[in-house]
Amino acid sequence: MVQRTFLVVLVLFVLVGVGLPTLAQDEFVFGVVLVGPKDDHGWSQAHYEAGQYVEQEIPGARMVVFERLNPADSPEATLLDVVSEMVDQGAKLILTTSDAFEEDTTQVAGNFPDVTFVNVSGDDVLTGQAPANLGNLMGQMEWGKEIAGCAAALMTETGKIGYLGPLINFETRRLAASAYLGARYCYEHYAGGNPADLQFTVTWIGFWFNIPGVTLDPTEEVNSFFDNGADVVISGIDTTEAIVIAGQRAAEGDRVFAVPYDFKGACDEAPDICLGVPYFNWGPAYVKVVQAVKDGSWAQSWDWLEPDWSDINNPDTTAVGFVEGPGLSAEAKTHLDEFIADLSNYATNPFVPDSIALWSGPLNLQDGTELAPAGRLVDPLDVWYLPQLLEGMQGESE
Repeated sequence: MVQRTFLVVLVLFVLVGVGLPTLAQDEFVFGVVLVGPKDDHGWSQAHYEAGQYVEQEIPGARMVVFERLNPADSPEATLLDVVSEMVDQGAKLILTTSDAFEEDTTQVAGNFPDVTFVNVSGDDVLTGQAPANLGNLMGQMEWGKEIAGCAAALMTETGKIGYLGPLINFETRRLAASAYLGARYCYEHYAGGNPADLQFTVTWIGFWFNIPGVTLDPTEEVNSFFDNGADVVISGIDTTEAIVIAGQRAAEGDRVFAVPYDFKGACDEAPDICLGVPYFNWGPAYVKVVQAVKDGSWAQSWDWLEPDWSDINNPDTTAVGFVEGPGLSAEAKTHLDEFIADLSNYATNPFVPDSIALWSGPLNLQDGTELAPAGRLVDPLDVWYLPQLLEGMQGESE
């Protein structure tokens, strides 16, 4: 009896032993490099939760994360150091999740030709500067910002909207401009205002979030907007200062509102004054990339992903969404729903392929240079590489 039991245990041990290498082979490790903390209620948290979504959707997928790769929080660390450690842990794919990492990602990818890299928001594939193992990914947040601008215009009583910008580059200019176009349209068509009277002011703090002694303090800049008559602030930075300060001012009796950014749950910071949040939903795209690298079908590409217009808030399909906030009045919500429906109709119209609603002439750049004459659509790449803010916007373009 003892001998028989021993044999059974031995067989089980052998079977388990045989199974272990199989399980190890099925594991797929991918790295996610974050510019900020994974719980910032903004940009970095959206990426972190996308990695968790991958782990949930793809058996054997395992994420390794490096948080706060930026000059303030990790001045000694380099992307090469971070990637080397991730590769040592078995990572076959590295997602670098900021344009702050674009240049370094291109250089580091050359050191690891057997590892796939995807830089989020960069365009080195588009410009031909990327090595063969590097791809680019970005969501078409221009749509979300148009909705954000519309929501702001529907609720402003002063006709003054502040836009809290991070640093100045092509991405941030086109997103701020998209918010302005949405605001101008809705101010005229729904609120009944003169678009020429709308004051849309952009302030840039100098980085994606506050770095004391380096950037402007976003808390001070949000207060400055409100002190100077704005009653809605739209955030373009990674973190939540706009909605936090707006919530504090509202608690003191001010009629003010905010539109946060990046993270689906950002309205939770101050629900009553939140007009909504345009957010990135990286999960579906990350699943696609991880699965392709895992099964060997990945091919280099530059992907600028639009919302799923059948349901812009579908967590399994959309790249960009917009959650309407409790701060919207019933009338504003009705108009905003209509505006979103109009955007959907435009985006799915076969006669306007690859174009973005409201990006049509007559449009001038801030210095008066014509961007598009009346009746002509702006080429999508001219939106991507927007060289200045638009005429009618207040704030620096460079």
